[in-house]
Formats: sequence, C-alpha cells, structure tokens
Amino acid sequence: MARVFVAVGSNLDPARKVVEALRLLSEQVPLVALSTFYQTAPLGRPDQPDFYNGVAEIDTSLSPGQLKTQVLRPIEHALGRRRVPDRYAARTIDLDVVLYVVTLDEETRVQVLDSDLRSRPFLALPLHELAPDLVLPPDGQPLARIAASFTHHGMTPLTDFTQELRRSLLPCRNKNEQTFGRVQDGPCESGTTSP
Repeated sequence: MARVFVAVGSNLDPARKVVEALRLLSEQVPLVALSTFYQTAPLGRPDQPDFYNGVAEIDTSLSPGQLKTQVLRPIEHALGRRRVPDRYAARTIDLDVVLYVVTLDEETRVQVLDSDLRSRPFLALPLHELAPDLVLPPDGQPLARIAASFTHHGMTPLTDFTQELRRSLLPCRNKNEQTFGRVQDGPCESGTTSP
C-alpha cells in the first residue's frame, strides 16, 4: 500500500468543485487526511478568479500511472475539466499526484511526481502540514526546509471550509490511533470511534 499526496485545486466554482472532487476520490480510495485549504491568486493570470488549493492524503495499491488514468483524470472529466495547451488556464478541478511514498522492508521510497513542489508554496505548505518529516529525493532535502523557505503571503486559510471538508469526508478515528507516525484527530464527537 502506498501513501500518496494529491494536490487539489480549482478556480471555477471552487467551493463546490473541491468538495465534489474529494467526495468522488473518497469513493474510490481511502482518504486519510486533508491539509488546510487556502485561497490563492492564480499564477500569472490576475484576471482569473482565485484558486482553492490544498492536499489530500490517500492510501492506494495503484501505481502512480494507474491512479492518474483510472481515478484522478476521470474525476476531473466528470467535473467538467477539459485540458487545454494553456498550462495556466482556469479550471473546474485539478488533481495531481505530488508525492508517492512506499515502505517495503522498513525502507521508505519517495517519488516526487510534481517538480513544482519546490517552487510553489500552495503545494509545499499544505504537504508539510500532512507529512512534516518527509525527506525528498534525490538530494535528501527535508520537506520542512522547503516549507520553511516560503511564507503564507498571498495564501488565505479557508478554515471553516477545511473544517467542513474534514467533518464530512474523513472517517471517524480513535484519537489514539497512529497513522504514519502521527495522531489522526477525526471528525468524531469526543468518546466515539469508528466501528
């Protein structure tokens, strides 16, 4: 089973499209955690609406290619995304694998699948929130160092939106349960756990 981090972004009806995309994703793969979502200005396109950006952590046995072609692209298509040559065009939804982490025989292998991770705060900061101890290949640079090089300037946290996403989409978890070395505080009321 792989630990996978998927960047989620939208600037066309983002409050609705992000929720729909994550709901569809959770119907196909286990949704483990959600970062804080942020409202961010579009890169190089001040005339476009702002984006909602965040990162979802999932578990899957699919390869990166299978995840992309069998899960992520069909969700984008279902939500009206049409890929065009313009890399910075407005979009209903954008789902991209950022990191793919596999642990075999106590050895962790990390594949960085989004080269923009080191240059875009709206990827690095939400990812760091979910995986603060990760070390990235090929140079062994800690994700924490990359995240520390950015500020949250231009990134407005969508606190209520994020809390509602977590409440409605994350499975109910026991507060003592450890997942990948960190405690998962789920959306349950105090004292309740999943069956």
